Amino acid sequence: MAGGGEGRRKKPNILITGTPGTGKTTMATALADSTQLRHINIGDLVREKNLHDGWDEEFECHVINEDLVCDELEDAMDEGGNIVDYHGCDFFPERWFDRVVVLQVENSVLFDRLTKRGYSQTKITNNIECEIFGVLLEEAKESYPEQIVVALQSNTIEDVARNVETLSEWVRNWSVPLPVPSS
Repeated sequence: MAGGGEGRRKKPNILITGTPGTGKTTMATALADSTQLRHINIGDLVREKNLHDGWDEEFECHVINEDLVCDELEDAMDEGGNIVDYHGCDFFPERWFDRVVVLQVENSVLFDRLTKRGYSQTKITNNIECEIFGVLLEEAKESYPEQIVVALQSNTIEDVARNVETLSEWVRNWSVPLPVPSS
C-alpha cells in the first residue's frame, strides 16, 4: 500500500517524523486542520492507553511497546485519513503510509527548542547528534520506499506554513490508483 493506497483506503496516511524538537506536532496539527485528516500523536497515545513498558530514567521518556502501538493503530490505519506524529518510524508497517515526512532543523534552532522544553543536557546532546547524523532520514529511507520519503526544513513558522501548504496540496491530489489489469 505504500505510496499507492491500494486496497480499501479512500484517504492517505502520512507519517511525520523527525528528531524531538523539529516541529512534528505543530506541523501535524496544522496539517490536520488544513486537510481534515485525523492527527495521531504517538506520545500522547502511549501515555493515554498505557502502551509502554515503563520509564527510561536516562532519556526521561516512556519505553514504548511497539507491538501494542501497532495493534492499537491497525484499524485506523487500514481505514486511512491519518497523520501520525512520532520521532521514530522503523517499527510501523510499510503498508500503512503513503507519504513519510522527515522534519529537519538547524542545530542552533534545535538546541534552543530543546532547552526551552527543559530537556537534560544528555537528552539535548543525544537529539542534536541524531539530527547532525541524519539518523531519522536514514531510518525512513531504509524503512519505506524512497519515493514516498520527503525531508522538509522546519526552522521557522514560514517553513511550517510552506510545508503545510505543500502537503495539503499533495493530499488533495492523492487518489487510489487503479488496479493494474492482468494480461
